[in-house]
Amino acid sequence: MVRLDENPPAAGEELDDNLANKLTDHLTDDVELPPCNLYSDEPPLETDLHRNQIDLLIRLLKYWWQDRQDFYISGNLTVYYNKQQLKSRDFRGTDVFIVLGAEKRDRRSWAIWEEGGKYPNVVIELLSSSTLKVDKGAKKTLYQDIWRVPEYYWFHPETLEFAGFRLVGGKYTAISPVVATESDRPREANASFRLPSEQLGLELGIYERQLRWFTAAGDLIPLPEEAERQRAEQERQAKEQERQAKERLENYLRSQGIDPNQLPET
Repeated sequence: MVRLDENPPAAGEELDDNLANKLTDHLTDDVELPPCNLYSDEPPLETDLHRNQIDLLIRLLKYWWQDRQDFYISGNLTVYYNKQQLKSRDFRGTDVFIVLGAEKRDRRSWAIWEEGGKYPNVVIELLSSSTLKVDKGAKKTLYQDIWRVPEYYWFHPETLEFAGFRLVGGKYTAISPVVATESDRPREANASFRLPSEQLGLELGIYERQLRWFTAAGDLIPLPEEAERQRAEQERQAKEQERQAKERLENYLRSQGIDPNQLPET
């Protein structure tokens, strides 16, 4: 998914001249930039696990923020950030990215110069055997030094490797996990390790071998069908509690020699 140098300089080292030229060919040159209707130019996803994981993260956040109109989330979509990229096609898009303060509408791609210069606030990459080196190297360097993405996460759908980084003083620092308390574990037994997102006010954690969104309080954000099942179960429990309360009252009345069926209607 990437055609950048697969051995970028470590954070703090100077960029190679060729790579620097590619990454810093900014938008202020006198060359006319293309219109915003560029199509995304992404290769097929490697496995069903990767495709399903991307769809899950996007669907969940759209559902949870369905009343908000000030964000954009997409996946496997090209982010065009300079004209050199258009010529060399040296960089493909992110697996999942979120932009805050953006108009919530469908797009063919994300062109920085058509979006008020907005770069993603959060990026999530899904690791695989073929992309792991680049996701941890060239992409991380790009997101840190050029895009200045405030938060970067990666997750391996097969091995469940999961890490997150926050931009602090211009360099990525590992995000400390929120470890679930004993009272949390019965509720979310598979999500005892979560990473908070200051940008989104949410948390990311692994639940049933998938990367899922959690609220800041540590509650699993449900899919619409999961929420409906929860609602139906709560309704069933409420009716059962009502039935049991009525039964207890009737038994008490009978113990007092009163036939509950003979009580006057109210």
